[in-house]
Amino acid sequence: MNQTRDFLDFIAASPSSYHAARVVADRLVDAGFTPQQETSPWDAAPGGHVMVRGGAVMAWWVPEDASPDSGFRILGSHTDSPGFTLKPVPESSTCGWAQAGVEVYGGPILASWLDRELTFAGRVVLGDGSVRLVNTGPIARIPHLAVHLDRSKELTLDRQLHMQPVLGLAGEGASSVLDVVASTVGVDKNDIDGFDLITADTQPGQVFGADGELIAAGRMDNLSSVHASLLALLRAIESGDTGADVLVLAAFDHEEVGSASTTGAAGPILADVLTRTGLALGADEEGLRRMYARSSCVSADAAHSVHPNHAGKHDPGHHPLINGGPVVKINANQRYASNAETVAQWQRACRAAGVPSQSFVGNNSVPCGSTIGPITATRLGIATVDVGVPLLSMHSARELAGVSDQLWFVDALEAYLINR
Repeated sequence: MNQTRDFLDFIAASPSSYHAARVVADRLVDAGFTPQQETSPWDAAPGGHVMVRGGAVMAWWVPEDASPDSGFRILGSHTDSPGFTLKPVPESSTCGWAQAGVEVYGGPILASWLDRELTFAGRVVLGDGSVRLVNTGPIARIPHLAVHLDRSKELTLDRQLHMQPVLGLAGEGASSVLDVVASTVGVDKNDIDGFDLITADTQPGQVFGADGELIAAGRMDNLSSVHASLLALLRAIESGDTGADVLVLAAFDHEEVGSASTTGAAGPILADVLTRTGLALGADEEGLRRMYARSSCVSADAAHSVHPNHAGKHDPGHHPLINGGPVVKINANQRYASNAETVAQWQRACRAAGVPSQSFVGNNSVPCGSTIGPITATRLGIATVDVGVPLLSMHSARELAGVSDQLWFVDALEAYLINR
């Protein structure tokens, strides 16, 4: 398998969190995992199990000798990316143009979304309660204002006024966004009772650079971690060296908007999986707490590479560089969950994999973001480290990463799962 090509294909197949969750689940089922319905008795038999809830996917591998004396080794990531979600009343027209009404999701770099051919992707719920995934293909564009009409030195975009996509010309017989969605799914528009749809750039990801060492693609925050976690889990299982711990892949939704949902890291989904698995293995409440105490989590989310044109935004002693290796993220104010013990565990995994490692600490004058790491550590009391591949243009419609970093990240995550 060409791993970089597989990564780009994974991104292309995952224009929304719902697609990403389904692609992960399908690949795990193809590898022998058993689908788990939440309304069915919980399965913790030896082997792999996978569950999808909306845009989140949880998978767990139970070794033959798993017991209440085991722990959990968790790879945490998130499936969602910034963009623009379709509003409940999505159809409008202005000055002869048909437009889609959208709401900003997360913190996209607004200017990066201008003049790109956009798809609407996600899920629709039909009148009979069934759920269908949908990806319209390129039907929308947010046009930039011509320079002749705005001679100001700085671009200022209003999130409400300037970011509504055009679909085409308005008028009798013109298709609305829901017309296209319904046609794509193969249903009547009136059969759609609800939808969760978000924009995605339709330009394929590609390898580029003078030596072909860079990757340009959308949604690498955080599909870079979801894909790496998937491959690492499968490789760890294939190695036959997983030990007695239960291996867990936890890819959450809604990280970009705070994680507070039934499918986000601040919700109960991971605790549900760990609790039900532990109970199915024979642990009582006390035994489950002991399992948690033996557990650890790698919160895998994209990191910042030093920017050559804005080096002053970075801490002068910490300049992670693309293709310099995965980055461990540290913050004294607990914006990241890393601490000395979990950082040391990650460094051991990198050494075991023969992978270089870098560190990120924010400039004191430039507050950093956060991840699922502190949420997971706080909710469950499980020791956690925050890591990721370095990116430029994070939250752009099209981000930049390194080919080597993505390969190394899989190796390091696999080493974390199998080294004890």
